[in-house]
Amino acid sequence: MAEEKLGQAEYDTFRKFLSDACGIVLGDNKHYLVVSRLNRMAREAGLPSISALLARLPHDRELARQAVEAMTTNETSWFRDQHPYNSLRDQILPELARKGSPIRIWSAACSSGQEPYSLSMTVDESLRTHPGLPLSNVQIIATDVSKQILDEAKVGSYDSFSMMRGLTDDQRQRYFVNKGERWEIAPKVRARVSFREYNLMQSYATLGRFDVIFCRNVLIYFSATAKEDILRRLGQALNPGGYLFLGAAETASSASDLLELVRFSPGSAYRRR
Repeated sequence: MAEEKLGQAEYDTFRKFLSDACGIVLGDNKHYLVVSRLNRMAREAGLPSISALLARLPHDRELARQAVEAMTTNETSWFRDQHPYNSLRDQILPELARKGSPIRIWSAACSSGQEPYSLSMTVDESLRTHPGLPLSNVQIIATDVSKQILDEAKVGSYDSFSMMRGLTDDQRQRYFVNKGERWEIAPKVRARVSFREYNLMQSYATLGRFDVIFCRNVLIYFSATAKEDILRRLGQALNPGGYLFLGAAETASSASDLLELVRFSPGSAYRRR
C-alpha cells in the first residue's frame, strides 16, 4: 500500500474518534504523526487505505483499541523531576505511616512502568532513611489505557538506554537484577506494584480510594472540559488528607474546593481538603 495522505475531513473524524475514546485531543500540528501511524496500522490490518481503516473503527473494538494505543504518548523516565519522589520519601510517607493504616498509591497513565517502580523504590528508600517506620503495607496500583505498554511494564525488563535516565549507580545495583544486556526489576520492588488496563475517562469507583495519586504530565493531552472532569474525580478518589501530584505545567485550580496547594522545598502537590 502506498503512503496515503489524509484529508482535513478524515483527520477531523479521527480526532473526534480519539477524543470520544480516551479524551485525548489532537491539535492541527499532529497531522503528519496521524498519517504515519494510521498508514502503518492499515498495512498491518491488510486494509487498502486509511479511509478503509477509519470506516472500520466504529465497528471493530480491537482495531479501535490499537488506534488508541498507536496515538498514546509513552514518554517516561525513572524518578522524573525527582522532587515529587523526595517529598514522598521524606515527608508524605512518614506522615501517612504514622496513621497506622495501609497506604494506597495510584500511578495513573503509568506507561512502561518506570513511574510505579520508582514509587516502589521510594517506599524502600523511605524505610532505609526512617528505620522502624511502619511501611510494610503499601500497595501501588498502576494503570494505563494501552494494553501493549502495560504488558511491557509487567515484565519489568529494561534495556541499557532506559537505565541511563534518572537512576543512580546505587539504585541500579540495589533495585535491579542485571541480565546481560537487560535489567530486571528486583522482586521486592515488583511485589508492591499491580497493573490494570484503565481509561482515565472511566469511573474510578472500582479502583477504591487512595492516599497518594501521581497523574503527572498527562492532563496536557486532554481538552479543558475533560481535564476539569478528571481533576475533580481524582480529588474525589483521594482519602481526606491524601496527596495528588501533577506535572510541573499542570494545575488543579479548577478543583480548588476539593484540593489545596501544598508547597515543598522544592516542588508542590495538592492535598484533599
